[in-house]
Amino acid sequence: MAPLKFSANISWLFSELPDFSQRMSAAAAAGFQAVEAAWLYDADLTELQRAREAAGVEVVLINTPPGDVKAGDLGLAAVPGREGDFRQGLDQTLKYAKGLNCKMIHLMAGRVPVDSHRHLVAKEMEAVFVQNLKYAADILSKEGITGLIEPINTRITDPRYFLDSPHQAAAILESVGKPNIKLQMDVFHWQIMDGNLTQNMHKYFPLIGHVQVAQVPGRNEPDSDGELNYSYLFRTLEHLGYRGYIGCEYKPFESTTKGLGWIQPHVPKRNCSPS
Repeated sequence: MAPLKFSANISWLFSELPDFSQRMSAAAAAGFQAVEAAWLYDADLTELQRAREAAGVEVVLINTPPGDVKAGDLGLAAVPGREGDFRQGLDQTLKYAKGLNCKMIHLMAGRVPVDSHRHLVAKEMEAVFVQNLKYAADILSKEGITGLIEPINTRITDPRYFLDSPHQAAAILESVGKPNIKLQMDVFHWQIMDGNLTQNMHKYFPLIGHVQVAQVPGRNEPDSDGELNYSYLFRTLEHLGYRGYIGCEYKPFESTTKGLGWIQPHVPKRNCSPS
């Protein structure tokens, strides 16, 4: 079995440093060969390109813009009436992805509109989501880029997020029917919403394009106190033949580098270590 590979989510890790360029450098110094991030759009693309090249890291994933955060947006792909804004955001994301040679984009679904009941708008939001995902798939396929959809738990993290379970995501992917739109498995969210991780990992593995990890419920390092046995989960991913990166999307309990010791037992040929 090939060893697992880990990427540093620099929206979460190395936040001791003020900008993404410095975080890329710090991730490389800690031994990471890849990074990912949520939203890089306040950073100058040329500077990010220089930082990536200097650090020698691969950028594996970025998100589409959240929209108007002050107005309560957290993604737009499933929000009725915001199709134009979604496409504009996708154009911006594609510019950064191409500039950074990033081959995966998380197409954020967004929230159920304020004062709307989920069950009353679910069908309309799903139809908008499917339409936008088909549009994105055609655009991204021309660039060799994979689009991802990520269920985010509605019990702790975001009660109004539209896409909240792997089962819902799988049904939407079936409706989309595009091979370059995949499922992003954030173990933190899956555990909170459904548990049953072993069965769900096996069931949905053919759909999974990316994995992210954090402990439950604190969202700290995988070896921190919590519900999940990551030694077992990592072995499961290895046995399933997962070959992509595993994104480290968690809140360091102390400093980022001090908390990286957990990764060593799971990587035979270590690609990151604490400094």
